Amino acid sequence: MSDPTFRFDSRSEADTERLGVALADSLPSGAVVALIGTLGAGKTRLVQAIAKASGVDPATVVSPTFVLVHEYSGRRPVYHFDAYRLKDDDEFLALGPEEYFDGPGVTLVEWADRVERCLPAEYVEVRVDVTGANERAFAVRAIGRAYAGVVPQLRAKLGA
Repeated sequence: MSDPTFRFDSRSEADTERLGVALADSLPSGAVVALIGTLGAGKTRLVQAIAKASGVDPATVVSPTFVLVHEYSGRRPVYHFDAYRLKDDDEFLALGPEEYFDGPGVTLVEWADRVERCLPAEYVEVRVDVTGANERAFAVRAIGRAYAGVVPQLRAKLGA
């Protein structure tokens, strides 16, 4: 049986961009991506790369910490949530995430571990660990059958 988790070591922002492009190409429309990592780990940087690959100007993609959700238009819409400042699941649900899940775009949720019970049954989990000043370790895992093809596609695109 193959490893259900794709591991990618990024040595630079350019490597993170390559991962974001490959991830954007591998995600079906309606995908939900749970981003998990510490402050400054690179979650927003990965979102910028995914957005750029989806036809969104990456300069417009910022951390939604104070706005909580941003909608970006591109070839495919990108919905960017941030659960960092939310007190509980009810505050997240008040943002109406279910309206974005299974929509025409890709929904990216930073600090998703804080609202895990609110996520759909199937999603893609991306864990980011800081391993050096510019280095990051990414672990991408499909939760549920709907995204089972994402990990093999990432392996094929990134040669890992």
